[in-house]
Amino acid sequence: MKKPNVIMINSDHQALHQWTFYENKPHRPYYEQFVKEGAEFTHACCAAPLCGPSRRSLLTGLYPHAHKQYHNETNPPYADEVYLDSLAEAGYRNYFFGKWHAGPGTALDHHCEGLSPEEYGNPYVTKEYEDYLRKRNLPAAAHRIKRVFFWADKSQQAYQKGSPDDIPKDGEIFKLQDPRHCCEAAYGITVTPKETLEFFFLSELACEKLEELSTDGDDAPFSLRVDFWGPHQPYFPTQEYYDLYKDASYPTYASFNSGLEGKPEVYFTEKNVPIGKDNRIVIPNALAWEEYEEMLKCCAAQITMIDEAIGRILNKVKELGMEENTVIIWTADHGDGLACHGGHFDKGSYLSQEVLRVPLGIKWKGKIEAGLKIDAPVCTVDVPVTIMDAAGLEYKNSVHGESLIPMCQGKKMPEYAVSETYGLGYGEYVKARAITDENYKLVATLGQAYELYDLKADPYELKNRYDDPAYVAVQMEMEEKLKEWQRATGDEISFFDGSDFAECK
Repeated sequence: MKKPNVIMINSDHQALHQWTFYENKPHRPYYEQFVKEGAEFTHACCAAPLCGPSRRSLLTGLYPHAHKQYHNETNPPYADEVYLDSLAEAGYRNYFFGKWHAGPGTALDHHCEGLSPEEYGNPYVTKEYEDYLRKRNLPAAAHRIKRVFFWADKSQQAYQKGSPDDIPKDGEIFKLQDPRHCCEAAYGITVTPKETLEFFFLSELACEKLEELSTDGDDAPFSLRVDFWGPHQPYFPTQEYYDLYKDASYPTYASFNSGLEGKPEVYFTEKNVPIGKDNRIVIPNALAWEEYEEMLKCCAAQITMIDEAIGRILNKVKELGMEENTVIIWTADHGDGLACHGGHFDKGSYLSQEVLRVPLGIKWKGKIEAGLKIDAPVCTVDVPVTIMDAAGLEYKNSVHGESLIPMCQGKKMPEYAVSETYGLGYGEYVKARAITDENYKLVATLGQAYELYDLKADPYELKNRYDDPAYVAVQMEMEEKLKEWQRATGDEISFFDGSDFAECK
């Protein structure tokens, strides 16, 4: 039997946990339809809440402590097996469109064709984007900036590659091809057609490739991966999408006004001003909730736009009759801490549910029952192992992930999932692990206060139960689970030895 085709969809920095608690959630009709036709993992977490480490885990099936991509720009040479290379060796034709940001080189160095700029990349300055605009008689994407909120303090300006004088001002029309730096902490309205945005640009490249593959007469299986840069901020939806949410109400998020009692030091770090000063979060928050509410509206609109762009790819698969022998996986590299725990923006080195939870669905017609909801905790480190399994392959080296396919068939449900971080890598270095089962979550941050949460009773993680006498048995059980995971994965950091604590601020 012919090996199945493989399609992987990966969005960047997608807020998910926050929307659990709001009535006015982002409209995601294509994702909802997708998981109705396949399986949804409702408690999926990322391997790491930072692009570089998480994205390399999505290629290798290994956690950062093994593949050594600790931060976005650590970039050690690839020494571990990458599933793209293995698929090519097995006869697959590989295509990759979008963001790489997973270490040195690009996807094109791993037996792929397509569009894959180095490092973080900027799709708006590529020749492919220029050709796309010319072919469709479109202008370059332009945005009217409503607000630029934050700019890192002087100690961070080198990292941000600019200065406050370089930032486009409120009300200005700005193009992302502009050589000036655009602060990520901005929102506004795209004033050009939605097709000028990278979401629809990448979607079109993928659809064109699918059409080509459907008629080229080559019987070899293919893998196609699309990695979007969004919904990562800045938030620039078009007016039609913003209007879906402009009248929506988003009450103050439950942890927004938190004083961070019982939290480890990492929660007090915030590089963006005015919500941070001297790299410390300002409590109470320097911005009114209404400012965050407006950002949430733009964030929701951007999520809906990406949903539609991905929907075009899924519809093309159906239109071309490719569903019968294609496995499709849809996920994100990590979450987004927007508005959480004192009012952060972006993400941090903390391991809250907001930065860890990600969407994850898998569809394989005839192989995976439609409409499955799997609540067992899983991790994105499982995704590349699943792809290899679907292709009838195994990693030559030992990996940490497990295939999701047996789980979809009711076999072997995991008891817990683990995420890890080494900090953001620009003046903020930590070593921490989070282990989550269906009820509780333990976070160990080396040299800082540890955390234990009863997620059923406290989904916002407001009450740290570590060393709470009422939770001694739970704490011991979760600690043993983390030690078990460390032994199994070769993670040699010594937690729980009595010498790794510091007083919480």
